[in-house]
Amino acid sequence: MKKLAQLPLHQKARVLGISESELKPKLLEMGLYPGKEVEVLFKAPFGDPIAVDISGYTLSMRLSEANLIEVE
Repeated sequence: MKKLAQLPLHQKARVLGISESELKPKLLEMGLYPGKEVEVLFKAPFGDPIAVDISGYTLSMRLSEANLIEVE
């Protein structure tokens, strides 16, 4: 299974699920729920943070957060 943090720039993927963590409710509230399409828009020079597009808005997140999100 692939994690959101592993996606290359400008690749779209569909969220499969979020690993259990204290951040899971927050990530779900931000629109990262199963079936949602996301696209990696930006990666900082050292890879952290990244910016993803979710339904037309840009969300910036740390790689540690993006590693909680499984995509296909």
